[in-house]
Amino acid sequence: MNSSIKRQAVLLANLGSPDDCSEPAVRRYLDQFLMDPSVIQLPWLVRRLIVSLLVLPKRPANSAAAYQKIWTEQGSPLVVYSQQLLESLQQKIEQPAFLAMRYGNPSIESQIVEISKNKNINEIVFVPLYPHYADSTVTTAIDEARRVIALHQFDLKLTVQPVFYNNPEYIHALVESCAPYLFERLSTDQNNKIKDIPHVLFSYHGLPEQHLSKLDPTNRHCLKSPHCCQAESIAHKTCYRHQVLETTRLFVEQTGLEPSQYSIGFQSRLGRAKWLEPSTQDKLVELAQRGIKDLVVICPAFVTDCLETLEEIAIRGEQTFLQAGGRSFRLIPCLNNHPDWVKTLAGWLASSSQK
Repeated sequence: MNSSIKRQAVLLANLGSPDDCSEPAVRRYLDQFLMDPSVIQLPWLVRRLIVSLLVLPKRPANSAAAYQKIWTEQGSPLVVYSQQLLESLQQKIEQPAFLAMRYGNPSIESQIVEISKNKNINEIVFVPLYPHYADSTVTTAIDEARRVIALHQFDLKLTVQPVFYNNPEYIHALVESCAPYLFERLSTDQNNKIKDIPHVLFSYHGLPEQHLSKLDPTNRHCLKSPHCCQAESIAHKTCYRHQVLETTRLFVEQTGLEPSQYSIGFQSRLGRAKWLEPSTQDKLVELAQRGIKDLVVICPAFVTDCLETLEEIAIRGEQTFLQAGGRSFRLIPCLNNHPDWVKTLAGWLASSSQK
């Protein structure tokens, strides 16, 4: 085995989940999550008042009820599917691989401490499992990893896998994972052919518009014009909206979907700030009222199925669509541990080990 591989460890990072689906566990999780200044970008005292007075009195009970609808015998779907990804990946790479959650368990700190016990390792390849850049996902995970290394004075180099929203291998894996729901195979020597498929809704996790404006290095591009995401700019490097639109464009380009066959929405709103539009909730109603009867939903902002996909979309989203006049509704699973996604991750990590 190459000596450089012996000295590398891989750490996958996902968002996180409560330890169980009880109300106290959900309250602890929400408190940790929402008190992160990267999530609610307000001064500490204002954030503390909002979380303690407006969120924690009622939301834990509602969230716990939602988690109870999707909880598995093995635990939280997000953690279970992430662990399955880790196990599949470990079979294809030589570096020891670990899994951490930004909020909840296993924590980033506990996993970096575990990695540090192996004195042969001097580098962590850190893989935030988010295709698109946002402070509330990517930045906070990286900051936490750096904080832990500095706090414990570990002699560990941190190498971060960049966001992959337009990476060809990622797009290919995403298309392949969706293919059974969108295509029929004509024969072994012919290309995929679009079926007479239902309308496709790309539902991305939403963000407050303020999060985008804050990251705009030019201070004059993001959300300043209706077509800012199509106009070339250095702001696109950290612009979540541009990146999700680019993922959609590349997916559509590979699959041959026509403009009339798909729509885009943003889900999971919280609070009164202005969020990215249109909302998935509104889009579900609009599509049904427009006469769209059959709908499939893709959630490319998530690589792992979780509360936001399995409960918010597959349960509440379906109810919204059907009650508005729709006939059939189906959620396409996230990448989870799809073979093409595992292969893609393994390829990136093999390249990292050779640098």
